[in-house]
Amino acid sequence: MKKLFIPIIMAALISGLSGCNENTDPSLWSEKKTDEWFSKTAWYADWNVKPDPSVSKKEMAIAWHKNKERWQKAFSFLKETNLDTLELRRYDIDGNNLYVLVSEYQTKDENAAKFEAHRRYADIQYVAKGSEIIQITPLAMRDTITQEYDATRDIEFFTVKEHASFNADPGRFFVFFPGDAHKPGLKAGSEPAPVRKIVIKLLLD
Repeated sequence: MKKLFIPIIMAALISGLSGCNENTDPSLWSEKKTDEWFSKTAWYADWNVKPDPSVSKKEMAIAWHKNKERWQKAFSFLKETNLDTLELRRYDIDGNNLYVLVSEYQTKDENAAKFEAHRRYADIQYVAKGSEIIQITPLAMRDTITQEYDATRDIEFFTVKEHASFNADPGRFFVFFPGDAHKPGLKAGSEPAPVRKIVIKLLLD
């Protein structure tokens, strides 16, 4: 009689362990579960700015759970800091693991900018003042490399075969992973306009 129960008990244990892994590993989540997690504001520190629809929900969930503390520090900085009064410079949150670049510039014509991508860092990009267009496409759409990868700056430049355009303003933030080619800083109207941009560089490891 005992022998009959052993396979049942083992199956139950395996099922339970599998369920635990599925709950804690976003790569195993269903689309519904991923959407539910992404729709909550806790992962970006309940900041009153929303993620742009271009942000990959699955990739965001995987990266966030892999390094919760780093992502939490990044979004807490954005939520708790007066971004309008920051000096135009670099701010270290955790040395080269997590730092902030604050800049102001005039938006430019499409042909005056290049697509870029990074290999070691994720970008959180937020337009604190003004408005710009950011063109985005998967890295697989890369066409001609115009500047080889620079490991010191963690950046390469290239042309792409096709892309989509998104409006960046103070109501939304963007997250770019190594698979996301992006061309920021483009004018949203007929004329160049001033923009204040916050970029948080987060080391992926």
